[in-house]
Amino acid sequence: MKALSAPRRLRQPPVREVLLRYYNASRRQCRDSIIDAAPHRRDARYLDCGCDDGSFTLEVADAVRPREIFGIEIDDAAAERARAHDIQVVGKDLNDPFPLPDDHLDLVTANQVIEHLADTDSFVREIFRVLKPGGYAVVSTNNLASWHNLVPLVLGYQPFPADVSNITSVGKLIPLFAGDGGSWAHLRIFTSASLRGIFEQHGFEVDRLTGVGYYPFPPSIARRLSRLDHRHAAYLTVRVRKP
Repeated sequence: MKALSAPRRLRQPPVREVLLRYYNASRRQCRDSIIDAAPHRRDARYLDCGCDDGSFTLEVADAVRPREIFGIEIDDAAAERARAHDIQVVGKDLNDPFPLPDDHLDLVTANQVIEHLADTDSFVREIFRVLKPGGYAVVSTNNLASWHNLVPLVLGYQPFPADVSNITSVGKLIPLFAGDGGSWAHLRIFTSASLRGIFEQHGFEVDRLTGVGYYPFPPSIARRLSRLDHRHAAYLTVRVRKP
């Protein structure tokens, strides 16, 4: 009689691979939260700050259906690809004044951009200036107060989105990305209170503030936890209105 072979044990993915999968799922949820928060006005003029190659800009535009789409993008190659999608790339550096008239836009979005800027006050003032009265901005960013940042801090490690080197990632509990830091280093990391506060400081009304993602939980659980406790979610998405 042939002996029964032992059942094969399924190989469990390494911790880093699992965390990266959850990270990518949370990033997708964050993008979805921007689309969900963007008001739909078919006659709108829309600006995406840090539009990259325009792929996500077009996802927002598919929902909003604006009559004009503008972008600002620092990477020249990405900006050219965005222009190929009929996005009017009008500027390069978001630390500079936006090359757009006052009271010109109905909607501004910025996905994972504000944390890279040295002058966040100037950035928020420029959004206020170019929006029409009644116009909206939807901005997402990392959450410094998320549990996946607080735990490493208590253990003596650097919070994941807080970079201290312009060369590479140092002091992280688990370095997920070999290219952490460098030219894409995070300069300003927000909590829900400070994200709300900087927009209110510059005259905006905060209409909605939500949390997205909840490391190290899988996407379905993270979605529920972030709704219950946005202050400790992985990302924050704020919708503000110019009075």
